[in-house]
Amino acid sequence: MQVTRQRRQGSGVRLGLSRRNGQRFRIVVAGLAGVLTIGTGVAGATTVPPGDNQVGTQYRNGLQVADDQLINPIGARLMTQFGKFMGSTVSPDGRFLAATSTDKSVALQVFDLNSYKLIWTVGTASAVNQKLSDGSVGQEGPTYSPDGKFLWLPEQDAITRFPVNADGTLGTPTRFPVPTSGTHLSGNDRSRVANSALVGQLKYSLDGSTLYAALNGQNTVVALNPTTGAVEQTWNVGIAPRELAFVGNTLYVSNEGGRQAQAGDTTMDSYGTQVPANGSTGASTTGTVSVINTAKPGAAVGSIAVGLHPTAMYVKNNALFVANTNSDTVSVVDTTKNQVVQTIDTKPWPSSDVGYEPTGIALTADGHLLVTLGRANAVAVYRYDGAPQQPVSYIGLLPTDYYPSDVATVGGQVVVTNTRGIDARGPGITTSKGQGTVPVTGHDTHSTTASLTRFTMPSDKDIAGKYTDTVFAQNGWGKNDVQQSKGGKAAAVPVPARIGDPSTIKHVFLLINENRTYDQILGDMKQGNGDPTLTQFGAKTTPNQHALATQFGLYDNTYDPATNSAEGHNWLMEGDNPEYTESSAGEYQRSYDTEEDVLGHQRAGFLWTGVEAAGKTARNYGEFEYMEGRPSGSWQQYYCAATSVQNGGDAGQLTAPALKGTYGSAIPSLNAIADPQSPPFDLSIPDVYRAQLWKQDFEKNGPANLNMVWLSSDHTGGPTTSESGVADGDLAIGQIVDTISHSQYWKDSAIFVVDDDSQDGADHVDGHRAPVQVISPYAVHGKTVSTYYSQISMVRTIEQMLGAQPLNEKLAAATPMVDAFTNKPDYTPFTTVRNQVPLTEGIATAPSCGLDTLGQTGAAATALNKAEAQKVAVPADMQATAAAWQTWLGGQHTTGNGAIPDYSNPEQMNRYTWYQTHQWKTPYPGDTKIYPPNQVPGAYLPGPDTD
Repeated sequence: MQVTRQRRQGSGVRLGLSRRNGQRFRIVVAGLAGVLTIGTGVAGATTVPPGDNQVGTQYRNGLQVADDQLINPIGARLMTQFGKFMGSTVSPDGRFLAATSTDKSVALQVFDLNSYKLIWTVGTASAVNQKLSDGSVGQEGPTYSPDGKFLWLPEQDAITRFPVNADGTLGTPTRFPVPTSGTHLSGNDRSRVANSALVGQLKYSLDGSTLYAALNGQNTVVALNPTTGAVEQTWNVGIAPRELAFVGNTLYVSNEGGRQAQAGDTTMDSYGTQVPANGSTGASTTGTVSVINTAKPGAAVGSIAVGLHPTAMYVKNNALFVANTNSDTVSVVDTTKNQVVQTIDTKPWPSSDVGYEPTGIALTADGHLLVTLGRANAVAVYRYDGAPQQPVSYIGLLPTDYYPSDVATVGGQVVVTNTRGIDARGPGITTSKGQGTVPVTGHDTHSTTASLTRFTMPSDKDIAGKYTDTVFAQNGWGKNDVQQSKGGKAAAVPVPARIGDPSTIKHVFLLINENRTYDQILGDMKQGNGDPTLTQFGAKTTPNQHALATQFGLYDNTYDPATNSAEGHNWLMEGDNPEYTESSAGEYQRSYDTEEDVLGHQRAGFLWTGVEAAGKTARNYGEFEYMEGRPSGSWQQYYCAATSVQNGGDAGQLTAPALKGTYGSAIPSLNAIADPQSPPFDLSIPDVYRAQLWKQDFEKNGPANLNMVWLSSDHTGGPTTSESGVADGDLAIGQIVDTISHSQYWKDSAIFVVDDDSQDGADHVDGHRAPVQVISPYAVHGKTVSTYYSQISMVRTIEQMLGAQPLNEKLAAATPMVDAFTNKPDYTPFTTVRNQVPLTEGIATAPSCGLDTLGQTGAAATALNKAEAQKVAVPADMQATAAAWQTWLGGQHTTGNGAIPDYSNPEQMNRYTWYQTHQWKTPYPGDTKIYPPNQVPGAYLPGPDTD
């Protein structure tokens, strides 16, 4: 198929609040504050680069979302603002659809498919129809009983049964705990933690007498009494059982981790289980379906080898269809033989065979096999003739909303459950960052939505034609996206058009920050599309980032696709957020960040393995690492060592016994390139220390072709105030750029500064818009670049510079950041700008080297120290409350060997920050009093996905 690529100017209707050239305007779509039903069609489309599209804007060809895609689904959309869908099920009579959800404290949503309306919500949020004490949800949707009278909700350590009323609403629930079983070592401190059940899919036996549950966290399937909830039988199956399917008395179980390890296997850990894994990338290497004969309790459990990371299953007569999410295939099992008789490719674009993520399966009455492709925002349609061994033929694609996870047929219609709906376009969220800032409200990555889309199947001709063309266009799949070098003597340019052609860039530095939006940092820069009223860490707090944007270019239309850190580091290191992380968001118990979890790794590897495969070198300074190795030193000790070395002191201070770490990665290929002294996320280690440690290695050994550095202080929540933490990160960036730009390597270097995600701030365009900087002699100095780019574009640019092949279809389709570079270099170096916010602001105990006086001495320094001390003083009547908050903070994993990004509940963390920086005198905006941590409204724990 010939597809034309052309440039188009962006124009369209914006959903929500936007600003262009300082002017505000708002177009409100009716019903957006609640549930939105929109009739949608599909316009003709050609493959175009995003141009100057803005996320959240409706264009002729669809709504722009944050991961380089447009969405314009076939059929009618029903949007809900109550978080992301995890899974769904349709009632036996086809009247209702129930879906589990997360991110907005709403665990369960019920929809009437006749009226096409949301009719019931359950959760811990204040505005739900029905309160629930446990806000966790498993990876799969709820389950109706065969007669439709009960609905079961899978949770972390329980299943909850709801009576179903005649109108589809739910009655008083009964919770049945599921006990933990065994233990595993968890976190950087390797503490022993019980294995939660992590309930996967629930399924009734065909006679309705028994309820079966896949216990994803315990590698078992249990038979339950549906009246009492008692466990009547347990079977050991493969690793991380997910979905269940019955054929007669035979129960099939998809195991997303594959088979249990055998002698001689190379393995990697997941939730205490050793999973057969690739010895370089740490990706799983097996996928299985377990086979249980429920009629013979003592019979051995069988196993069928399928593709990687099997999730969804669908049974029709003698055929069992299995979605192999990480292999991008569907296995067809003949259940009379328990053998795979054919494998269906779900890779519709010839330029890449990785990353489409089949997640759901259904079959229409007339023989259309439907497979949702989560990362392609599409349903793949095949012709199935009714016999398992009869070859399945591909017809084409149908467009959906953002990340379709489930598909079902209801009468003559098809219903698709879209995990991310229309992206983060729900109500604005208020963020307080304390000292030196004011609370702001605006778009946030946690303004998450989900949606249902339903349609009647079009003709095969239309599926193969206009609808497939639309999906290709909305994904940016063209004919010549990935062009290979033809050899010869191509001229070196910063971003070669062909992979393998020479680049003027030989050394790439990727500096990774945490959790800020564009407006929050750079919204006060008049030359960009910013809203200064949302700027909490402007020029005073981030003088280096402002100076860098002025000198090397300002990027005001670049986006981080992730909701949070669990997703963000995956997008940067894999160019994708694998299905495992998408579906684990309701619990985040097997893992949060998936650095050490084999199930979160795509089969194609990582950015650094791709660079190494291209014959280049890589070096890592903490990024994507999550292992023990933290010594006993305090923030104050790290700060003093860094400050002394920066002022000419002995560099040996950086690796004194109390400070010298032994860090690394469970991923062999990453461990091999890791600097063992560079720490991963840990807010008790200031970024200026990380910068000095990096500098020591840089000056001794020189750079690799790819250099990755994790700077985490601007996450906030550490021992100092929020603005101090952000200022620390900003100063470290300035110091690193200063060092590179004054070195012999500057002439052929490019530095990318990016946040892992933009979740903890407001933005007037979209919560995913983030501060991004491109720094190089070849950068377009002094310009504002408003071309649509994303983290995906940035990773593709790095691959293009270093001759690496795109890891997956997202990267293969991405447009490199050609507008960021020029062929005429400007070698002017950058000089660090001194911080204007004390790096010790709010510290409980002054460092032995003294407080940061911003270079002032004498009376001026004394006055500054006195003023800083007054900011953290606690009134006598609030000391008990402040002490309770300090105890709470000690359990939030912000520092030390157990440090976890985004662990804290945001309602609590925002209040702690507010109280601390308002001297424990003023209630949080909207509250009537200062709360202790356990009384904060919305303080359901655990809550990492809502930070």
